[in-house]
Amino acid sequence: YGSSAGCYESIGQFGDMQHRESTDSINPNTYTRMMPQTTAVNVALFFGMTGRILSSSTACTSGSLAIGMAYESIKHGYQDLMLAGGSEELSMGHSAVFDAMYATSTRNDEPDQVPRPYDKDRDGLVVGEGAATLVLEDLETALQRGATIYAEVIGFGTNSDGRHITQPTKETMAVAMKLALENAGIDPSEVGYVNGHGTATDIGDISESHATNEVFGPNMPISSFKSYIGHTLGGCGSLEAWMSIEMLNRGWFAHTANLQNVDPECAELDYIKDQPRDLDVDIIMSNNFAFGGVNTSLIFERYRSA
Repeated sequence: YGSSAGCYESIGQFGDMQHRESTDSINPNTYTRMMPQTTAVNVALFFGMTGRILSSSTACTSGSLAIGMAYESIKHGYQDLMLAGGSEELSMGHSAVFDAMYATSTRNDEPDQVPRPYDKDRDGLVVGEGAATLVLEDLETALQRGATIYAEVIGFGTNSDGRHITQPTKETMAVAMKLALENAGIDPSEVGYVNGHGTATDIGDISESHATNEVFGPNMPISSFKSYIGHTLGGCGSLEAWMSIEMLNRGWFAHTANLQNVDPECAELDYIKDQPRDLDVDIIMSNNFAFGGVNTSLIFERYRSA
């Protein structure tokens, strides 16, 4: 389980301690609320879980990396079942970070018009909050206990840009997608939809679109959920994976809200805009790209019982 950071209130209390050179602002729980692995630890404690804890604090890929690590743990026989996901609370700290980078939308007088992923008139992201948890389990044990199976994780790829901490690199983004395809043992033509990272930032949208075009060509349907719920940071990877699975099972794919005019700097793709689309597909991909150059790509397949 992952998040970008622990509780910002507790982080502020430690900052106050250092500024005033006094421990009056902290208590025995302050650090455990601040530590980056607090999401993973609290989930395990709540359910009394005694297996491995893998904490992912990798900004916007925290949730998707957690799913990928859980998938690999089960695939290689280290665990039969894992809870995987990501979470982020809304805080002034997160908003301030992106505002200082000139990465947030300033259309405060038109909140229903932002964010605008892939749109030529986009002006930045909108910070959100949320969490989602997936139960990943070996198929045999899931069937034995009569679990409802929503989809199969069939591929996972992750890598790092190795160039810049905040400016994404399209070449390594594309490699992450190719790694997931290779891991799944499928051809790009078998993927019917891509859930994009789509932050509504200039460099991010352009780099991601060109990477997606390189892997799949210009006809790949793509949309971004951040246009509805904002950028939930550590929670977005698992939230978008869950929503993508829901769409896969319904054959109904949401369009990118507020996308009116695709930025000509973005690569040619089949951007789902204006209205949702019905698609009869069996395999989809969900991508996330984070500060630090951490890239993740997850592939899900519709489950069909034998």
